[in-house]
Amino acid sequence: MDPEPLQLAIQTVPAGAWAVAVSGGADSVALLRLLHGRGDLSLRVVHLDHQTRGEASAGDAAFVSRLAGELGVPCTVALRADVERQLGAVSPNPSARYRAARIELFRRVVAERKLDGVILAHHAGDQAETVLQRLIRGSGPAGLVGMSGRMQMGDLVMLRPLLGVRRGLLREYLQAIGQGWREDASNASDDYLRNRLRKWLAEEPGVHEALIALCEACRGVSEWAKGAAPRLEEAFPVGRLAGLPDVLAHEAARQWLEARGAPPEELSEGVLERLVMMARDAASPPRAHFPGSVLVRRRSGVLSAG
Repeated sequence: MDPEPLQLAIQTVPAGAWAVAVSGGADSVALLRLLHGRGDLSLRVVHLDHQTRGEASAGDAAFVSRLAGELGVPCTVALRADVERQLGAVSPNPSARYRAARIELFRRVVAERKLDGVILAHHAGDQAETVLQRLIRGSGPAGLVGMSGRMQMGDLVMLRPLLGVRRGLLREYLQAIGQGWREDASNASDDYLRNRLRKWLAEEPGVHEALIALCEACRGVSEWAKGAAPRLEEAFPVGRLAGLPDVLAHEAARQWLEARGAPPEELSEGVLERLVMMARDAASPPRAHFPGSVLVRRRSGVLSAG
């Protein structure tokens, strides 16, 4: 096993106080063990019991608590039901619901403990699966950039230092140091699209590499678009948006909606295209609601919010 890629990845984490999201699976356990070797980091383990697999879920929580104790790292374990009570309304979509609970828990722990943010264990395999999933759903360049190594949701900073590391290397590392982990049986189920994609990618390593290359190329296009897209005024003539190439029109629409208070994570390609079509098609509805309770109106060839 070559440990250099792992050490290089972990060194990208800035010194400071960080929460580490640990599910109990191999990837997150490897992340914790690697970060624990950094003397300039103050860590707190965070685990959400999703309460979806009965005793297995409780077993994951117990394993994470025990591991944190063995390493001398403080640990916060929470039940999804408790976190959702603080959220109020929850999405009927299970994936969105569980993600919202995780983000809320991370936010709460980071704020209460005055931490710099949370570190997640997503790796190169997760990145390839994400890009393939978005490609199947018709995402444009902005969606195909995949996950970012550093992102911010409101006041919550999230780091993903392992995006350049393959899944197999993380397991080799754990085996080399004699560290066990928990296997989630649901990861083997073909009921979930991501699991089916993971199995297919394991059989097609060339596709995996092509998806990572596509991700990097789209990231370059997206970065270019961020600088090249025009900044739209609060109220602007439809021609300012309608005449742009799609990649620039979507980026200009994204920036304009974010400036009006729309949450960045909710601005999908479909949402952006709705705003662009309001500018391009006079037959489209003159009023439309967007994420973040942003109401957009078209009057006399001018688009404005409110």
